[in-house]
Amino acid sequence: QGVVGRVFGNDTSSSNYDRYVERLIDCISNGVLAEDRRSAMTELLSIVVESHAAQLAVGAIGFPVLLGVLKEERDDVEMVRGALETLVGALNPIEHGRVLKSEVQPALMNSDLLSREAESISIILSLLSEEDFYVRYYTLQLLTTLVTKSPSRIQEAILTIPGGVTNLVDMLMDREVIRNEALLLLTYLTREAEEIQKILVFEGAFEKIFSIITEEGGSEGGVVVQDCLELLKNLLRHNPSNQVALLRETVGFDLLISILKLRGSFFKFTQQKTINLLSTLDTIGLLLHSDSQSDPGKDARLAVNKTVFVQKRALDHLLMLGVESRWAPVATRCKALNCIAVLVSNHPKNRDTLASMVLGGEPNVEPALNSILRIILRTSSVQEFFAADYIFKSFCEGNHEGQRMLASTLIPQPLAMIKASVEEDVKMSFGSLLLHGLASSESDGDLEACCRAASVLSHVLKDNSQCKDKVLKIELEAPLPSYGGPEPLMHRMMRYLALASSVKNKDGKSSATESIYFYPIILKLLVLWLFDSPSAVRCFLDSRHHLNYLIDLFSSQNSTPYARGLAAVLLGECISYNTVAESEKNAYSVVDIISQKIGMTSYLAKFNELHESLCFPSEEEPDLGHKALTRSPAASMSEIEDDENKISDINKDDDHSLLTKVLDSEFIDFVKGLEATIREKIVETYSHPKSQVVVVPLELEQASGESNEDYIKRLRQFLEKQCIEIQDLLRQNATLAEEVAKTGGRSRVSSTEEKGSRVEVEALGRQLRETNQRMEKLTAEALAYRSTAGKLESDLKSLSDAYNSLENANFELEKELKLARSGGGGEAEATTSEAELNDLLVCLGQEQSKNEKLSARLIELGEDVDKLLECIREEDDDDDDDDDD
Repeated sequence: QGVVGRVFGNDTSSSNYDRYVERLIDCISNGVLAEDRRSAMTELLSIVVESHAAQLAVGAIGFPVLLGVLKEERDDVEMVRGALETLVGALNPIEHGRVLKSEVQPALMNSDLLSREAESISIILSLLSEEDFYVRYYTLQLLTTLVTKSPSRIQEAILTIPGGVTNLVDMLMDREVIRNEALLLLTYLTREAEEIQKILVFEGAFEKIFSIITEEGGSEGGVVVQDCLELLKNLLRHNPSNQVALLRETVGFDLLISILKLRGSFFKFTQQKTINLLSTLDTIGLLLHSDSQSDPGKDARLAVNKTVFVQKRALDHLLMLGVESRWAPVATRCKALNCIAVLVSNHPKNRDTLASMVLGGEPNVEPALNSILRIILRTSSVQEFFAADYIFKSFCEGNHEGQRMLASTLIPQPLAMIKASVEEDVKMSFGSLLLHGLASSESDGDLEACCRAASVLSHVLKDNSQCKDKVLKIELEAPLPSYGGPEPLMHRMMRYLALASSVKNKDGKSSATESIYFYPIILKLLVLWLFDSPSAVRCFLDSRHHLNYLIDLFSSQNSTPYARGLAAVLLGECISYNTVAESEKNAYSVVDIISQKIGMTSYLAKFNELHESLCFPSEEEPDLGHKALTRSPAASMSEIEDDENKISDINKDDDHSLLTKVLDSEFIDFVKGLEATIREKIVETYSHPKSQVVVVPLELEQASGESNEDYIKRLRQFLEKQCIEIQDLLRQNATLAEEVAKTGGRSRVSSTEEKGSRVEVEALGRQLRETNQRMEKLTAEALAYRSTAGKLESDLKSLSDAYNSLENANFELEKELKLARSGGGGEAEATTSEAELNDLLVCLGQEQSKNEKLSARLIELGEDVDKLLECIREEDDDDDDDDDD
């Protein structure tokens, strides 16, 4: 039991410790002989490192005495050393001792007590100027222990001490052991302390750090290089001014890039070398990416950093490390691939540089993008697939020319090339290799390569109508002649979607962890493909099975919320970007199918369900190496191995880890914006159904050369068509009213559903108003036709009266003529009467012609002319009888 056993035996109660520690402290404070005081200090140190009770006692009564020694007895180096060691022992947990969580933690309590007084920190910091090596060494250890337990207090205390940070920076140029302790202290001290970070840079910390890294041998160096890189990351993280200062250093970026150079045997990756490479890649990542929203010059600074890195040939070393060095640890490869992706993101010149680079040696030289695509299709690591896929995402984002360049190589290969040898595979173009991956499942039944290739294809097609149209024309051969002829690539992807669904839902669970991301990748591809592409929508609707499958997927209880939500998005795109004229495929028919088979309220509610299912943090880059690695090489490597295990088997029990990689935050925001477009289009479709049936004013007018009978028949057909339209509108309005009523009767309705109901009610109101307007117009037309028929009937009656009047006049004239002739005189009167008779006959002929025309028109209008004339004659006879009476 050491000193404790010799002093106390089996009686180790806290009261005994208190009394013993009190005697030792009293001897140190009031002892007369120097030897007695030194012996008491040595004994106190021995008991403190072995007993929790002794640590508590020292903290309670010993700190003032020990600090007094440090302040007043600088000449007695042995006493100062002993006091420093005792303080370090009182602040560090005892390795072999166990303290329950419910009990007081002596080390934490003592650290809190010692850090409360700013004067104590000042006293300790002043010891760094002492010449004794061990005094400086134990002072740095004591400060490191304090800053790990109470970082904020120590940071504030050091900032208030004149020259405090400067003294620490000077320690970097001290002897190796002192330098290493100073590195560790500064690493802890600069975490989340922007002011200290700036002071260190002002004091030349970059130059000193790079000097140590070079001296230690770069990536081949030991744990000191790791500490230097950790300190460098702390100085750069969230500190734009320090990043600018680093860029001004002549050796800044050059040294970081030089660490990436693989010296010696490329196949040898020691534990420490792997740790150093990961830290270097993290440091480069800090210079290329920023989460700060309050930095106005962020974009310009990052663009300059990316330009400088590529100018200094960083891409060469990153491609060597991430693509060509297949023997490198997978964590390192993934980190290098992510750095490549960030370098080319939003940087046209760097994209062109990457597109022009080639890898390998003769005769197997190939473009770098082909090599990265091959990693995507063949790697056994899911995380490495996502890291390589991120490169294509960054390369294609907003790069229409690059997308067209990749799409131009998409040329289908014969089925024989699906089983091509490695040598032939290397000679393939990018597009052929991609189509090879898309069709590979036909030969081996494995969807993994197909879905990974589909992810790359989605980047090539995103927001590029030319590429979408080009890929629509691609047809893949059937694996067997019995399967039929070639089919469009989009139709093949729909078949893969159904196959992925069956793989995932087999026995109620996924048959393989990797299959979790198959489904969302294909759905994402289809969503991006159909977006703002009427030709893609037409191709999609060319097969009636596609729409039925989406309806089934939407309605299936076995489907995940994100699958049902993305199915709703695809259905919405079939409405929003549908320009098909055929009645079976147009937007109106899709809306009608949704309304009948799903219900509009249920359909719109799936968008809200989709957003809720995707409410998890999304990261485009793996979060490996972000935390500070411990200093022990063994411990550090265990952490690296843990990370590598996570990379190789990315949280097999957590589906969200994979979904965040496929359905990232950018895609989720895109879907949210698309939802508003879909809602507006649905309202517009309901408000203006069957837009091809339009009331053309010319149809209401008689065409030249068209007979009256044909004209009236055409008008009747038009009216019948209008009546059918009105019936359809009334039926749909009833359906909408029923849906709205159901929604209004629910006790709890989400804000999204309420908004959808309001939209439907507004659409219903507009439709009813338009229906009323149409009915009013048709009624007015019917009244006009009726008025015309009445007017024609009145004209016919007037004509008949005139005809009868002429006949009577003619009869009277003939009678007078006969009388004149029988009387034998009045030739002049006879001549006059004859002339008048001729005039009456001419008028009678004209009226007879009008009568025939009016009779024909009345027949066209459906009137019985003979019956009408008979009625008129009967009325005339009645009038004659009245006259006779």
